[in-house]
Amino acid sequence: MTQPNNLLQLAIAASINAGKAILDIYYKPDFVSELKNDNSPLTEADLAASKIINNYLVDTPYPIINEEIKNKDYAERKMWETCWIVDPLDGTKEFIKRNGEFTVNIALCNNGAPAIGVIYVPVSRELYYADVTSHSAYKTILDENHELNSEILNEDDRIFPSKPNNSLIRVVGSRSHMNDTTLDFINEVEKNYEKVEIVSKGSSLKFCLVAEGKADVYPRFAPTMEWDTAAGQAICKAAGLKVISRKTNEELEYNKENLLNPHFIVSI
Repeated sequence: MTQPNNLLQLAIAASINAGKAILDIYYKPDFVSELKNDNSPLTEADLAASKIINNYLVDTPYPIINEEIKNKDYAERKMWETCWIVDPLDGTKEFIKRNGEFTVNIALCNNGAPAIGVIYVPVSRELYYADVTSHSAYKTILDENHELNSEILNEDDRIFPSKPNNSLIRVVGSRSHMNDTTLDFINEVEKNYEKVEIVSKGSSLKFCLVAEGKADVYPRFAPTMEWDTAAGQAICKAAGLKVISRKTNEELEYNKENLLNPHFIVSI
């Protein structure tokens, strides 16, 4: 595999430039939006970001799984030892609501496991990234021109999960997917803590909240696709967290025959 730091820098550049293109459309008075076959929304920003990211990644040795392109059949994909998994605009519903809680997600997966992850938040200019082999995750805030103020992998930018606290547990809840199963989980958790606090965020920012210690657990008992979770899982894993499938009780796997994820929990 090509040097991880070179690939990480490439993924960071791709995510930032995709984010800038998304903002150009986000701040327009109107933008084009339509529904895909699965009734999920698609905007011109999704397509613009997808094109930019593909232009960055296409010359690497690794194929791309991307939400906004027609992906290869599993008969071909199963031969891929390493591949990119990309969501050019995660949180399209949040984008349409104009609440700022949308991200660009880029991950590199090796043998079914995330090895590199980048999540960029265009509105707040927050950049989360990790190289899983280094067991270190980072967050930095770019300047108003979306430029990095320091070199990547700066020790001052490292993020860490919170330490266990018997009196309080902060549970991440989705703005769009708080269902009965999640509420049952929260009710069960309440038995073991003095206080349960619900922290709501959209898109892959839910992973970031746990990775940087602003929440303690993220139960996801609603559908997600591999491109929704790969980058977030890389960042969480590098920070010392686990993203465990409720189906297998093992870490989520990638480049599966079915790109739909099982339900999962993010925690220490």
